[in-house]
Amino acid sequence: MAVRYVRVKPLVNLFAPAVRAFGNIAVIGRVTTAVTKPPVPVPFTGPDDAHKTFPGELADSIDLAFRQTPGPTLVYGVPVTADAPDWAGALEVVAGLNVQLVMLANTPLNKDTKVAGGPIDLLSAHVTAVSNTGADGLERMGVAMLESGVAKADDILTNERMVYIAHKSTQDAAAAVAGTIAGYEPSVSLLLKPVNIVSPPFTPAEIETLNGTETDDSGPAGKGVNWLTSPALIPGNGVYMGEGYTGDPGGGKRYMDIVRMVDDLSFRLKAQLIHSIGNVRISRSGLRALVAQMEAILTPLLDADVLNSFEVVVPVLTLLDKDPATLSAAEAAAIHAAEVQRLVQVLAAVEYAGAVHRISITLKFD
Repeated sequence: MAVRYVRVKPLVNLFAPAVRAFGNIAVIGRVTTAVTKPPVPVPFTGPDDAHKTFPGELADSIDLAFRQTPGPTLVYGVPVTADAPDWAGALEVVAGLNVQLVMLANTPLNKDTKVAGGPIDLLSAHVTAVSNTGADGLERMGVAMLESGVAKADDILTNERMVYIAHKSTQDAAAAVAGTIAGYEPSVSLLLKPVNIVSPPFTPAEIETLNGTETDDSGPAGKGVNWLTSPALIPGNGVYMGEGYTGDPGGGKRYMDIVRMVDDLSFRLKAQLIHSIGNVRISRSGLRALVAQMEAILTPLLDADVLNSFEVVVPVLTLLDKDPATLSAAEAAAIHAAEVQRLVQVLAAVEYAGAVHRISITLKFD
């Protein structure tokens, strides 16, 4: 997987969060009390204060997110009025929060919520806009549930930054899954991770409808919707994630750990390179130091088997390493342009080591 050219701009990155918050969630939910405009987000480190501050469905969803093991470190509660919820205004406030996961409390995906201007449509647009044009470090994903018992994936809003969950629960499955995702490092697959929720399992036929048909020779089919399951081969009576898909089954990032990992890696590299702005010289020694800073981020991921390989290429460094007498006019002009414009392009190509999602076993008895 290739990461595009990393361009680090001082005035942008000065506003990036000091620490990337991969365990933080923003929950927007209805309350029966008066809400200011714009609404004021309230951070919680546990469910008790949430029940005191926002009694009702908003606190219930925050509570369920915290009940996951492992779970989130911080959850923001953002209130909207119950009778006329201003979802757009709340999402505008959430755009500036240091969170990675955003969800709407007790708001399932259906024909009313996914229409243009509906809450789930606004959520999908929000995570895309903030991730693509917002401040560095604020990339995020949205989590939404289907209505309880619905076992079809045809009506989702296609978006690699959305996570959809099918369930048979009376609880807020989106909150439970958001809490589960927040508890794991970005590179960890969410397949078969436990979810603390009461949800009867889907039948094999329902799962095939949700996922599509697979064979022993094919990889996961997938239609962009995950489901809650209770596998017979896992001891006990727990509920687990049936898959780890994003909401874009035909895209290049079909699994949520890929999206989260690319966000994490991009942030780490930019946070490391920001210290080079104004200090590193456009010279052989200076640019080698730049490469070393990037390798300091990538090598531990290689050692931990998160990456299979990586390559860092600085085109102007390749030219600076050549004998000046052998440079062509175009190559000399490229060096001169880098020095005059004070712009250095860096290409980081990484090969991500995906987790096993299917194992095909053939037993032969002689």
